[in-house]
Amino acid sequence: MTSDPGRNAVGMEFSLALPRQAVGIPMVRRALGDSLRSFGVTEDCVSDILLAVTEACANAVRHGGPANRYRVETAIGDGRCDVRIIDRGQGLLRVPEQYPPTDIENGRGILIMQAVVDEISFKITPGRGTVVHLRKHLDWDEDAASTRERVLAAV
Repeated sequence: MTSDPGRNAVGMEFSLALPRQAVGIPMVRRALGDSLRSFGVTEDCVSDILLAVTEACANAVRHGGPANRYRVETAIGDGRCDVRIIDRGQGLLRVPEQYPPTDIENGRGILIMQAVVDEISFKITPGRGTVVHLRKHLDWDEDAASTRERVLAAV
């Protein structure tokens, strides 16, 4: 496992427009996870990104109304993964500073995201929506990358 910030300078970008329903979250996870794995990103790094994105998408589904859709914009390249989750909801009132008490069922998502990505930011426009920007520097699985290169060369 190595971290190489210059690797993958030419990457990929994609955007998904999803219904504000939980059914869209596995689609995001599949598209993003498969994309990261195809570049040879370590499974631990993929898991961290997918956990953060899942939490952000769940927030968009739960709080993104009255709009019936939200967007996920992804860029993979220059040794990092950037994901923006964009909803048209009422916007956050504030970002929590600590985990809620254990008897509270909700309120941990943002703190979980902060724990697993390198950078997180919020652009909140009250009454018009929230953009959550997640950034994670990528770690590379050299064995997976060399196997992928051999398979692609054989095609």
